[in-house]
Order: sequence, then structure tokens, then C-alpha cells
Amino acid sequence: MRALERIIAAKGIHLSPDCALPEREEPGDPQWHREARAQYALGRWQTATPTRFCGAEATLPQVVAWADRALADPLSAGTLLLTGTTGTGKTHEAYGALRHIAAGGPERYEVIAVNSADMYGRLRPTHVIGASEAELRRLSRVQFLFVDDFGTSKVSEWTEETTYRLINHRYNHCLPTILTSNLPARNQNGPDLADFVGDRVASRLAEMVTALVPMVGQDRRRPERSAA
Repeated sequence: MRALERIIAAKGIHLSPDCALPEREEPGDPQWHREARAQYALGRWQTATPTRFCGAEATLPQVVAWADRALADPLSAGTLLLTGTTGTGKTHEAYGALRHIAAGGPERYEVIAVNSADMYGRLRPTHVIGASEAELRRLSRVQFLFVDDFGTSKVSEWTEETTYRLINHRYNHCLPTILTSNLPARNQNGPDLADFVGDRVASRLAEMVTALVPMVGQDRRRPERSAA
């Protein structure tokens, strides 16, 4: 825009204040670059987000605060763990947190969002040599990982070992992670998340989790029926 003004001035044309060309951000302006990064990151977020959650927004203060930390310094963000019974809005908040980060225009934005049942299905050994190992590396190394319904798969030596390898890599490399679970983090009167992941993973999660958000309420997927 400045270049256009110089060309007009060189031709001897003088613009009155009312006709002056408007100020516009240009490549090289920090705000222009931030908005360009945000547009790119939101595109990646949309690709990773199922249609049902394309309007998700983070509304809980703890979730927004975690997303702000992840935007400012991903290596210090740690893990966001949302717990609660089915239908309390955990998945919505998780996708909202990832959207909040993208909208902030991060320098880099790589995200994988996966349901735990699908994740373990992809990680099981197949006839394709090396496919499951490649998938585990992809999940372990991605910048932002969201695992939905963590702790719902049947416990076995294989799931425990696979979970350990995934979480241990992200723990060692301080990669921001989001987990949702129907299981409470700790429960003296019944099963909890530690029972599913095993002691080694539970120990790492105890340090990784920087925001634990228990969510309560009725199942939002079931409309209330009026009394007869």
C-alpha cells in the first residue's frame, strides 16, 4: 500500500486527507504474520476435528488457561486431563482447547485427535511389517495429541505396554497432550485411571497433568423427558 502511495505522489497527484488510502497490514507486519499463522492452524484444526465438534469452543476457565499456556510455551504446558461421566462435555472442551491454541497463531501447529479405541486398533500388529510401529511413532511425536475416552479399552499386557511407550515418549519430550476419560483420576471406592494405565504410566501422568478438570452433570446427549 505504501508503494502505491509513492507511485501516485511521483505522478504529481496529491490525495486529500479524505481520499487517503487506508492503512493496511502488510507481510512484514507482526500482526499480519500472526493472523496468517492462525488461518493456517485453524485449517489444520478443522481437518483434525469431526463435523460434530466443528463449532467447539473452550468455555471452562481451567481449559482456556491451559490452552493459553500451550500457545505461549508448548514445552511447559503439560497435559490437560478432563474426567467425568458420559455426556458431560469433555470432548467438546478438548476440541475447543485445540481451537483456542490454533486461533492464537502459533509458530507451529501439528495435531492428531483420536478416540482411544481407534488408536489401539491402529496400533495392533498387522501383516504389514512396521505399520504399527510407524503409527506409534507418529502419535508419540506429534506436537499436540488428543486421546478421547482414554481408559475405556480392555486392559491387557499389550495395551499397558503400548500406553507406556506412548506416554513415556511424550513425558520425556514434554509434548502437550489432552486426555479425556470416564474414569476418575483417583477413586478409593472403585476403578480409576491408574488401574487402567498401570503404575509406570500413572507415575508419569501424575507429573505430566498440569490441569485436571473434573466435569459433572447429566448426559447432554439424552434430552430430559418430561414427567408423565
